[in-house]
Amino acid sequence: MATIEEALEIERLERDIFRGASTKTQLPRTFGGQVAGQALVSAVRTVEERYQVHSLHGYFLRPGNPDQPTVYLVERIRDGRSFCTRRVTGVQDGQAIFTMSASFHIGDEGPEHQDEMPPVQAPDELPDASTSMSPERLWAMREWEHWDIRTVPQDQVTRRDGVVSQQQVWFRYRHPLPDDPLFHVCTLAYMSDMTLLGSSKVTHPGEQTQNASLDHTMWFLRPFRADDWLLYDQASPSAGFGRALTGGKIFNREGQLVAAVVQEGLIRNLRD
Repeated sequence: MATIEEALEIERLERDIFRGASTKTQLPRTFGGQVAGQALVSAVRTVEERYQVHSLHGYFLRPGNPDQPTVYLVERIRDGRSFCTRRVTGVQDGQAIFTMSASFHIGDEGPEHQDEMPPVQAPDELPDASTSMSPERLWAMREWEHWDIRTVPQDQVTRRDGVVSQQQVWFRYRHPLPDDPLFHVCTLAYMSDMTLLGSSKVTHPGEQTQNASLDHTMWFLRPFRADDWLLYDQASPSAGFGRALTGGKIFNREGQLVAAVVQEGLIRNLRD
């Protein structure tokens, strides 16, 4: 399947109009992480190099057709001394399928603190999903064959009092990536949509549901590399009315909190 470089490839059509590549996939609709990643790459192409992405807020409006490219329209909302903001709309067949606001910051100095990374099994102690996944789920490993994904067994997840549904996943890109920090940010935006909604299913094993991302928010807190191990510490504080709220903290292997994610997704019973 597509490499991350291919999945995030965009072509500039006009000053603030871009076209994202369509890539080979087994999915019936465009992977949400690819749309978010391409939208962020488009926004990055319209800001000065001194700015770094610090947050994004996206809404998945319609299913994308994976056989068609997506056109991204970028609006330059604000260019300030320290911050700038872009709004991006992904379009297919004249209809918006995704919209995102992205904020950029040059970086300042101030107080520092972070939560500790929870105790967790090292990724080297866990099996690669490509060799341990059940036969009915092997298609997912073919789809994301360039990613090394290792889920912590539920009986070994670090439990927190009052948190009803938890999941911990180690992941990294299998191949060396370019050194450009913004490429790693866009790569993480792509991957952050993977596995997160699954944290809402932990307490409902075996239930057949229709699932889809509805909205997605990320904050990028510290530098990282997406080709090094990252721990995705996930939880779902609430599910109901056909929707589930999920969130995750992403740590590097040294225990630095590098990103935080909140997502609401569709999780409704399958209809006859």
